[in-house]
Amino acid sequence: MADESFMKSLFGGVIADGVIFPYPEPLRGHADEVHGVLDTFRRYAAHHIDSERLDREAAISPELLNGLKALGLFGLTVPKEYGGSGFGKTAYARAIQEIAGVDAAVAMTLSAHESLGVMALLLFAEEEVNARWLPRLATGECIAAFALAEVGAGSDAASLQTRADFDAALNEYVLTGEKAWVTNGGIADLFVVFARTSPAEEGAKPRLTAFVVERGPGVTSGPSEEKLGVRGTSTTRVVFDRVRVPATQVLGETGRGFKVAMEALTHARISLASSCLGKGKRLLRMVVDRVAERRAFGRSLAEFGLVRDKIARMTSELFALESMTYLTAGLVDAGHPDFAIESAICKVFGSETLWRVANEAQQVAGALGYMRAQPWERLLRDARIAMIYEGTNEILRCFIALSGMQSPGRSLEEVSKAMREPIKGFGFLSEFAIRKAKSALGRERLSGSHVILEREAVVFEESTGQLAKSVDIVLRRHGKNIAEMQYAQKRIADVAIDLFAIASVVSRTSRAIERRGEEGARREVDLTRVFVSSARRRLAENLSGLEDNDDELRKAVAQRTCTDGGYPLDVL
Repeated sequence: MADESFMKSLFGGVIADGVIFPYPEPLRGHADEVHGVLDTFRRYAAHHIDSERLDREAAISPELLNGLKALGLFGLTVPKEYGGSGFGKTAYARAIQEIAGVDAAVAMTLSAHESLGVMALLLFAEEEVNARWLPRLATGECIAAFALAEVGAGSDAASLQTRADFDAALNEYVLTGEKAWVTNGGIADLFVVFARTSPAEEGAKPRLTAFVVERGPGVTSGPSEEKLGVRGTSTTRVVFDRVRVPATQVLGETGRGFKVAMEALTHARISLASSCLGKGKRLLRMVVDRVAERRAFGRSLAEFGLVRDKIARMTSELFALESMTYLTAGLVDAGHPDFAIESAICKVFGSETLWRVANEAQQVAGALGYMRAQPWERLLRDARIAMIYEGTNEILRCFIALSGMQSPGRSLEEVSKAMREPIKGFGFLSEFAIRKAKSALGRERLSGSHVILEREAVVFEESTGQLAKSVDIVLRRHGKNIAEMQYAQKRIADVAIDLFAIASVVSRTSRAIERRGEEGARREVDLTRVFVSSARRRLAENLSGLEDNDDELRKAVAQRTCTDGGYPLDVL
């Protein structure tokens, strides 16, 4: 368990609280550097970023792009030796949070460039490729794009049809295919492209390879797509027509492109969560201003209980999002090797929190929120993409559950094998028995939490034990068929999401109490208690739903509706 992530350990009933306590704090020098960049950006944005115009014209002007380049915003994550700022994950997340709070399209343009394009190079490119491209990417002379999805292959990367055939005589690949919905597709100079490099055999799983491809002969972009939100981004199809790519521009290993895509996306999901946080915080500020100025029945809206409930829920969920995002970013900066489940949780929780906040904010705004002349409706439209982008939330819930259950699943396989070979397996059986005995004698403890948060810690501890037992039951019941049990996967993933959120707020608030005392940390304590109170009810529902549910009935209703071609009934 020691080499696993906090969440992977949790699926086995082990609370690796040494991973998340104490809550990470950025170094003072790093914080000063970040705030210097943000102060400069705020001054620039106040005079040059007109979000209504970006939305109306559905494009970021060359002048604005040049301004962003001059601020160094295209090179925040590029190491200093290549001309960038060398920001770590926490610093970059904070920058994207601020930028997204100003304009979602600007943030997405920068994120597609750095979080995906630049990150893929940093993780997998050879030194000669990085030496050639990173200095130009840092200045924005070259803009990067990540070309993975196709019309027939979104989350299912195995269905990609783009091909790269190897020409041994020239040590080059010939790339042919079409990518869809490429962010920065019309303005990018450099593409990270994923293509099949294995023969197209019926039923065979394709081997994918990632390439660094320069815009040039054979690379063409279609017109910018007309979108619901983030309309200022350049989102296009990109066609590769027999483009020759030197073998030296393969990222990682040939045939291991899926790993490249997954690792880049794992990093990018943290900054996506921070962008959701930035947009959510902006909406909350707008709500607070609105309820203070608007009056009904002789009172301001801020005095009504149902409005206060919305504000309390928005604030506590944004607090949880902020806590988990910067905890995960801190783990990356500390060199923790495995954070894939945590980053997926941040993305799912962040995108859904933003959507709830945007929806509730528009409700508070009333009719004003429905009018194009005000920013409310644009912010709602901009929020919607986050639940689709960088892996749909449905796919990521399956990923969270199945990835988390891998280790308990292996344990069951090893136990089964050890029971068949008792002498050889004695050591493993002894280890397994110790773990089971430990869980039977008492629950695991969240020992790093402050005593003031004992009630919240108990919720976490008890639910962790229930998660481990539920995973054990589900795996024994379904075995290898668990991959098809998506109702169970969703409940397990939702339990994991709430548990990571609770762990994050407890860790953060424990640090705040230690630094400032209970009264000094009163805001954090109150927000933690509000959030955990709501999470406790969700945990109970999801855990009980693993046994007591109407899943089969729901499947039957859905099947019948599909057979009927839609809603099957009429009153008259």
